[in-house]
Amino acid sequence: VQLQASGGGLVQAGGSLRLSCAASGRSLNSHVMAWFRQAPGKEREFVAAIRWNGGNTYVADSVKGRFSISKETAKNTVWLQMNNLKPEDTAVYYCATRAGLIWGRTTLSSEYNYWGQGTEVTVSS
Repeated sequence: VQLQASGGGLVQAGGSLRLSCAASGRSLNSHVMAWFRQAPGKEREFVAAIRWNGGNTYVADSVKGRFSISKETAKNTVWLQMNNLKPEDTAVYYCATRAGLIWGRTTLSSEYNYWGQGTEVTVSS
């Protein structure tokens, strides 16, 4: 699976961005698609995930109420809508996927075997 993330940029605090992750190369049936982020000097952090079949979603507590994840099946694309952005949201955002991932292990970056190249989000105060 090839993943292409895009949509990052520079935004002021309180603003919004929508990231996209386009997948190609194989069917996403049984896949979990997720977003992680990594700020400078920090470990990679889980942000949100969606089950391709069924559409179950899970969003990290740190962004709940501000971020949402969705998918567009026809385009093999996952979206991360980010509202009310804060300076602490500044990071490189990565999309990732794995087939057959146990939902309870969705937040673990080590469980994913396909990663996109990352898109940078900078939130100014």
